[in-house]
Amino acid sequence: MVDSESLVVGKAALGNMLGGIGYFYGQSKISLPKNNDGGYNSDELLFLVEVLNLAYIHILVYTQSYFKSHDNFISYWPAELYTAVPSRSFFPRGFLWDEGFHQLLIWRWDIHICLDIIGHWLDLMNIDGWIPRDKILGAEALSKVPEEFVLQHPTNGNPPTLFLVLHVNLVSGLKRNKFSVVESNDISSFLERGFVRNEMGSYFWHGRDNTTTRELNPKALSSGLDDYPRASHPSGEERHLDLRCWMLLAAECMHSITELLQKENGLEKEFGLTAKLLSDFDILNQMHLDNASGAYFDFGNHTEKVRLSWKEVRAGNNYPTRELVRETLEKPELMLVPHIGYVSLFPFMEKIIPPESWILEKQLDLISNRSTLWTDYGLRSLSKTKHDPPYWRGPIWINMNYRILSALHHYSLWGGFGLIAAVDGAYRDKARIIYNDLRRNLIRNVVGNYQQSGYLWEQYEQKKGKGKGARPFTGWKSLVLLIMAETYGE
Repeated sequence: MVDSESLVVGKAALGNMLGGIGYFYGQSKISLPKNNDGGYNSDELLFLVEVLNLAYIHILVYTQSYFKSHDNFISYWPAELYTAVPSRSFFPRGFLWDEGFHQLLIWRWDIHICLDIIGHWLDLMNIDGWIPRDKILGAEALSKVPEEFVLQHPTNGNPPTLFLVLHVNLVSGLKRNKFSVVESNDISSFLERGFVRNEMGSYFWHGRDNTTTRELNPKALSSGLDDYPRASHPSGEERHLDLRCWMLLAAECMHSITELLQKENGLEKEFGLTAKLLSDFDILNQMHLDNASGAYFDFGNHTEKVRLSWKEVRAGNNYPTRELVRETLEKPELMLVPHIGYVSLFPFMEKIIPPESWILEKQLDLISNRSTLWTDYGLRSLSKTKHDPPYWRGPIWINMNYRILSALHHYSLWGGFGLIAAVDGAYRDKARIIYNDLRRNLIRNVVGNYQQSGYLWEQYEQKKGKGKGARPFTGWKSLVLLIMAETYGE
């Protein structure tokens, strides 16, 4: 049961989420590709111009005149976007990473609004399968964005969170006859039209700066987890655990769509094989599991012995000044990156771990241990941090807590929607206890902060649960309503 105070917050979350849906129009600024000499790569420039639908005969004249006045970007085609936003006052624009979480709520309110929004995002996909992750359209949206985040990089993708609602809710609902005849026809028609775009797409993390001396751990902005610590020294040999799991979600969704639409062009088999490979438990463990702790980690060129130290540097006019500069105290080596946090739990969130596995018990221990992730206000994003001021390095985020709750709910009810007998009752009971405690903590803290401040906050600090960051933040924070309803798409 949900008390009356929580219901007030749930209604506010839903109302603000729906009230934040808006229409935007304009052109994104796309970063120009540069070669090793710092100049622009002519082949990639021509490709960009062609992608933006400019007549080939005008390419040379256009590029010569355009790049004289715009030295670091090219404009995307004029586009419209119908979307929800994380915060009308602080983030009045569309975020690809956020939107999949928004739709987990919106489709339950109005399936046609959901399809319209997803369709607008898919319309932004270029010929290479890329969608700008941050859609800054119009003067109002631009006024709220720091200059360094305005340019969008075609080499950098975002987590494909739209597959959360497509796979877990819409496609699954169609297969189980959960929709009316009209809704089923509309969803099927949408998938048929959208499938042409989806089969071209691919998502990948790029963009970590391997030359910076100003960051203790170079950011991975395209992952959505921004400053979450990865391998200390970015390289092409990195293996990102969360990316692997996002691609599994995408492959499973695309495989389901090809089955639903009865596509006979070989893609069903291709997506099926990809999903089978990425869900292979043995391969996952070989690549990402630390057997000693039972935790999953990224893999990359890493050392823990890095620090930021004050150094004297010469600024403008050769005046000396002091700045924090990164020092590496030992040579990095290829290894698992030993940071326990949200990324460590992605295989758990994707429900890859068999219910009888000892690793499941280890995951439950990591979640419930106060020295790692557990707090009285929700699960913190990182167990311990020695890094610069945290964003995804300690605070409590509702979207990841929602996905972890979904997995706890899944394992506490195992097996498999009542189709298989429970394999290990001990793990099931343990998952149920943790689920109940975490759900209660999250609701109590979100509701308590709302009563004190009148706001739903972007994140909550880990020591006292106080709201911090942007407010009001009624994008994925509105998932608290689904947590109250214990609705996880299963």
